[in-house]
Amino acid sequence: MKPFFASPGSPLPLGASISPNGVNFSIFSRHAARIDLLFFRPHADEIFAQISLDPKINRTGDLWHIKIHDLDLSLRYGYRVYGKDDLDQRFHHFNPDTILLDPYVRAVSNGSRWGKRLARGGEPPVSGFVRRGLIVDDAFDWEGDRPLNRPLAETIIYELHVRGFTINDPQVKARGTYAGLIEKIPYLKELGISAVELLPICEFDENDNPNKDPKNGKALKNFWGYSPISFFSPKAAYCVNGREGNQVREFKEMVKAMHRAGIEVILDMVFNHTGEGGTDGPTINFRGLDNTIYYLLEEASGGYLNYSGCGNTMNCNHPLVRNMIMDCLRYWVCEMHVDGFRFDLASIMGRDQNGQPMQNPPMVELIAEDPVLAQTKLIAEAWDAAGLYQVGSFSKSSRWAEWNGLFRDEVKGFFAGKEISAAQLATRLAGSADLYQAHGRGPVNSINYLSCHDGFTLSDQVSYSRKHNEANGEGNRDGMDDSFVWNSGCEGPCDNQRIIDLRRRRIKSLVTILLLSQGTPMLLAGDEFGRSQGGNNNAWCQDNPTSWLNWDLAEENQDLLLFFKKVIGLRERHPTFRRGDFFPTDNDGAVIWHGADGRPDWREECRELALYLGHIPGQGEGDPFDFYLFINAKLKSMAFAFEPRLAKRPWRLVIDSGASGPQDFFAPGEGPEMADKNPLIVKNMAVVLLAAPAETA
Repeated sequence: MKPFFASPGSPLPLGASISPNGVNFSIFSRHAARIDLLFFRPHADEIFAQISLDPKINRTGDLWHIKIHDLDLSLRYGYRVYGKDDLDQRFHHFNPDTILLDPYVRAVSNGSRWGKRLARGGEPPVSGFVRRGLIVDDAFDWEGDRPLNRPLAETIIYELHVRGFTINDPQVKARGTYAGLIEKIPYLKELGISAVELLPICEFDENDNPNKDPKNGKALKNFWGYSPISFFSPKAAYCVNGREGNQVREFKEMVKAMHRAGIEVILDMVFNHTGEGGTDGPTINFRGLDNTIYYLLEEASGGYLNYSGCGNTMNCNHPLVRNMIMDCLRYWVCEMHVDGFRFDLASIMGRDQNGQPMQNPPMVELIAEDPVLAQTKLIAEAWDAAGLYQVGSFSKSSRWAEWNGLFRDEVKGFFAGKEISAAQLATRLAGSADLYQAHGRGPVNSINYLSCHDGFTLSDQVSYSRKHNEANGEGNRDGMDDSFVWNSGCEGPCDNQRIIDLRRRRIKSLVTILLLSQGTPMLLAGDEFGRSQGGNNNAWCQDNPTSWLNWDLAEENQDLLLFFKKVIGLRERHPTFRRGDFFPTDNDGAVIWHGADGRPDWREECRELALYLGHIPGQGEGDPFDFYLFINAKLKSMAFAFEPRLAKRPWRLVIDSGASGPQDFFAPGEGPEMADKNPLIVKNMAVVLLAAPAETA
């Protein structure tokens, strides 16, 4: 082995950076006494070279750095970190026997085959964690690609899992991969969505789940991936060839293809905790580099504060951690061209170093005000696992949108016979002004959704009244007890046609309300063709048909899929359903609410609601229409009298969720005439939408 030619290098940028005359390595550790940079040959566990960094030459402040000239870029790298002798071992976890990943590494080795447990030649690895850093050349021909910067008001989000979306699709060649998503772009375009929100694609270990399937004893997976081990690295197992840094190239190819099709890419980022878990978890990077900086710790014992429910909590408002998070977000936007981020358990980013909620969290403000992210979508899951619930109050900045948990619960609860009033439903239909108006935000700041990865699918919401998570190996204790669902009269699969029809009607009613409400809608992949998880509402560990999309259903339930497509298209064509401002409160004729008798009815027990939405002059559709929506959440049909000012209008049917296709949807102006249908009969658990040429165009 020829000797390495090294120079002191530079403290910035952090990570491994390629330049014309070498590779610069830089890593942060405040409390380290010594750091060694290690190199490994491909596919070898033994150390190929070890270079000790001289603190007098290779340290600037708390950054340790070195530049290696003429380096073989195929080598893998990692670090040994030695702590100072006088450190309190309750708070620090330095262990030179453990080889650490660089937190800024752009790609990680040895994870290209999904589910394969990592060991070489059957021998124990040098450290308990066997993955190494790859040195990645960022060169890529973007062919002029730029993030799309589509306004939230024009966005329909589609949440999907990269593996689960295509792994069970026989029509896809590269199943379960970024390339597989490219193959499904025609489907996404035809469906009409404008953004895909990907469950975590930052590198994680799918084998870190200790639970077993209680029926067959097989190990369960960490399927969702909410346990990151490397924030800057795309998951290698989601690639056709996830070796030698190809995961970076394949991810970029996917983004570029999506952008060519006009589809944005939003990443689900997990900065609230890491895959290192609690004290008994693996040491991967942060714990072994500077435990007291990166994590929230109990003041006396040094144990991990656990606001994430996953064993540890990132110290997001420490200046060093804030810098890392900002570097990470800028990297994904500038280098990987992503269009936005959804922040998992985002309320943790508002906790101080003692775990207490802050009034104006620096981390939250930094993200909102960063000039690089100025046109990037920012979406908060505005709660955490310790009960800090901030929907509507996460931030005063209009840059932040939020998953609206109240929309989810109240809309589906209204159609499940729960004690949700018509007034509550109206508030959600109108964009949740009670949550967002006070701080000067608008309806678009509300991400409206009925289902997501976490919870029941839309089909299961109308087919189950309780969770069925036994296969998760936790005695059905895991997952939320959802009190806003109803099985329509039979738990799970059933052959009663009346119940089957009611379930289909409720699905169509719910998605109609979702897509016609003010705000930014989000759909869960597969809901459009009736995907079920068998009542499992916490399928994080189910790498099997429970979580995989069953594409046969797209053919079996093509009438439902077509209904989704048509309602999505209706929203896209008519700005009436995506206004920038909240509704006026004086019932002035542009927006009219009423009950079954044509007059306002806000009684607590009222389960029916009608809404007239007048066209907004100057807002762009070719043939403008006014719309009239009728909602009946009772178990019997209801007769709705028209509001007197609207009774003589030439109304035509657009949507009837109580009808079978193709009679359930007509283009505005083309449906049956409804002028003589006063009162209008709306079936139980159904919605009806009418349209008439706009009076003010």
